[in-house]
Amino acid sequence: MKNVLYVPLDDRPVNLDDVIVQGRAAGIHVITPEAACIKNRLDSQKTSSGTVLLTTSSPVYGDTAAIRQFVLDHAASADGFILSADMLAYGGLIGSRRLREDAGGTYPAYDAETTDLLDVIREVKEAYPDKPVYVMDTVMRLATTSFAEGLDLAAYTESRNFMLQPRRSFTEFADILAGYNLSPTGDYGNPATFDKEQYYNARRHKFKTNRYLLEQLAQAGCIDFLAIGVDDASTQGVQINEIYYVEARINEWLGGIDGQSPDKAIILPDADGLGQSLLARMANQLYRNGASTRYTVEYFGPHGSTLTSPYEYMNVHQNILRHLDIVGGEAVGDARQVEIIAITAADQALAAVNRIEDNNSRCVPTLVIDCVGAGAADANVTEALLDSRLTGSLLGYSGWNTPGNKIGLALGMAQARYAFVVTETAPAALDAAVNAHGSLLFKRFLKDYFYKRLAIGEIRTYSRAHSLYENTAAFADQNMLLFNSPEDYSYLQDLLRERMQAHTDTLFCKNAFLSSGAASASAIRQIGGGGWSLSQYTSAALPYDDPDYLWGRAFEITLKPNVTLQ
Repeated sequence: MKNVLYVPLDDRPVNLDDVIVQGRAAGIHVITPEAACIKNRLDSQKTSSGTVLLTTSSPVYGDTAAIRQFVLDHAASADGFILSADMLAYGGLIGSRRLREDAGGTYPAYDAETTDLLDVIREVKEAYPDKPVYVMDTVMRLATTSFAEGLDLAAYTESRNFMLQPRRSFTEFADILAGYNLSPTGDYGNPATFDKEQYYNARRHKFKTNRYLLEQLAQAGCIDFLAIGVDDASTQGVQINEIYYVEARINEWLGGIDGQSPDKAIILPDADGLGQSLLARMANQLYRNGASTRYTVEYFGPHGSTLTSPYEYMNVHQNILRHLDIVGGEAVGDARQVEIIAITAADQALAAVNRIEDNNSRCVPTLVIDCVGAGAADANVTEALLDSRLTGSLLGYSGWNTPGNKIGLALGMAQARYAFVVTETAPAALDAAVNAHGSLLFKRFLKDYFYKRLAIGEIRTYSRAHSLYENTAAFADQNMLLFNSPEDYSYLQDLLRERMQAHTDTLFCKNAFLSSGAASASAIRQIGGGGWSLSQYTSAALPYDDPDYLWGRAFEITLKPNVTLQ
């Protein structure tokens, strides 16, 4: 089994739990820092007056010094590294965008503490030059973080709208730093709910870190591949000059074309899918020496070039192509090894299922991206998929959150799995990996549809109806630990666990995972000799006390189903 040292973006399941299971599905042991070191949480304290919430405070960020030491302590035992710059330098994603009193000094000596933390990347590469070092970074998002350091939902909404407004165009680094508040014809006033200068200082500091990674580390050869995700993006606003600057530097410093270098650095709209995408690239490097995997992209509904999310600056097709660059794939015609089915219209779901079944008959591995559902899997698409016994054989699937997230999760899952099943021959390793893959595929449907489309509505309704404060009734589910009573929070935990137990039973009875003798659904166990060997689904269970609100909010839950195949 390969060992990959992984420093995640934060400890939400999409960035931690799912990457670990994805690793197991590809025969990779993912080595992570201790939970306490990467723990991220929203505000945990509050002040109130009667039935009115006044303030919140005391979030939790990762321990950057401990993480740096963890990397050094475990470097010798790793076959490769996937490191989040946000966690290394700021203690996680929300830490990287916390408001700041100052923006640091003049680049490149802008913050000795930050650059010392980032330079662990250099130390690792110099000590182990033959081990692949992949790094993920983010361009700071438009909005502030709700309920972190006292910023509320009103601040989130106003900051996002404020930062969406068009900015004057600049290409020089210093001009971009100085021009965040400049409109095309003047400048912008003062928002009511957050300090814009502290926000701009946070952007300036983060943008200096973006440049440091590109210039001081990637250009110097200390980073083998850099994936830069633009979190919560738009086609205009305060990020655009930064995006264009990064693209120009990828061209200038890393030999890119049109702002992208598939061998060295990619920038695209995604953040929470980067860990899984980079693990896929790592699996492809460790098992196949980086050989490119050929993919076709088939749309069922409007072509992806016509679809752009309000939270992204690339259309869906561009986003798929850039994710292919990250995982080590390329888009080709019919001479493909794997096919991507992107469902972009609900009324085309049955046609997509027919394509899955046709691919299966011709031994063409397939992954599915549900691009119909906004934030959660679409009901019509999901039911059509689950009605087919061959959906259980997918290499990857996702319907979770933004298009970039969906693409990163589904494609990362599929590429890591493909690299493993076409190279591994040991029966014990194949058995363990297929169970992990079946569990992750099962989880995607359980979470993306049964939780995010069905159960979450009941949870949000109860939380909001039982808000402790009249001014949090519309959004109590965003921090239930603070805005609901301990008794109601306990009830919400029980409600979650009861519903997810029932949904687990329902899902396992669907044709996609059905266990019924010769008609059992199957997963691909191995690819070789011109065909597939399969394993049949036999059981699925969800530990009763496993589902929980890790960050105390309804948006994200832990979910660890155990699926077995034979």
